[in-house]
Amino acid sequence: MNYRHGYHAGNFADVIKHVALVRVLLHLRRKDTPFAVVDSHAGRGLYDLSGEQAGKTGEAQGGIARLADMGGDLPESLAAYLALVKDSAGYPGSPLIAAKLLRPQDRLKLFEVHPTDGRLLARNVEGLGAGKQVEVLRKNGFEGLRALLPPPSRRGLVLMDPSYELKTDYDEVIATVQDALKRFPTGTYAIWYPVIARPEAHAMAKKLKTLSAQHQRAWVQAELAVGHTPDGTPVKTGARPATQMRASGMHIINPPFTLAAQLREALPVVLSQLKGKVGSGWTVEHG
Repeated sequence: MNYRHGYHAGNFADVIKHVALVRVLLHLRRKDTPFAVVDSHAGRGLYDLSGEQAGKTGEAQGGIARLADMGGDLPESLAAYLALVKDSAGYPGSPLIAAKLLRPQDRLKLFEVHPTDGRLLARNVEGLGAGKQVEVLRKNGFEGLRALLPPPSRRGLVLMDPSYELKTDYDEVIATVQDALKRFPTGTYAIWYPVIARPEAHAMAKKLKTLSAQHQRAWVQAELAVGHTPDGTPVKTGARPATQMRASGMHIINPPFTLAAQLREALPVVLSQLKGKVGSGWTVEHG
């Protein structure tokens, strides 16, 4: 209940998450049949990067601020993400990115349990004028997801990116995805995770691969590390030293068949703008 994404909005972890999210949504749009999107931990949806929260950490300065003015022939997924950011009155979180890519026949369900962020999310969604197409649910996303699967259209994406401030979030993610795959095995699942000095975090990437294999589902796993400055401090991440985030990843189950190749195009370009002097890099695996 204490986590507020406003302190971290637009950081390097948001960049990899949102580039992958945009790519998956653009793929879903290729068929005329409706799709549903569920965001299990939506936050407030729109962030002021010049505001107090973002200013305290400066994380956006090591993330979207270094990418916003990029030009030239960019990879499609990165170009589409940057265009959405440029077109927004603030930094769009996952809910607003998804909302901007919906068609009239598609639906978006947003879970947010934090009382203040839930209220702000509802206000930001109301400002879209989307009516019943976008619904804000003020309840626990892990628990609420069960009632929404499978969606009536039998096409959809579930985005799961809890704060992981609670160690139990790691096991909760695995259990929730396990249950979701039984209910909606053909859905696309996009799970964000941090790479930090915590045993649960170290095990997360392997557990997600194992889970995908157990359900005989294709997967893509991408990680982005921004590295360190010459004095050994992580680049513009702003977190407490004990849980300092030096990298983060996205694991996508039932991904678009082109996703791995497209991330291999986009991540080197992203890293060229965000990397520190030591320890930066990217990986894309698939199975």
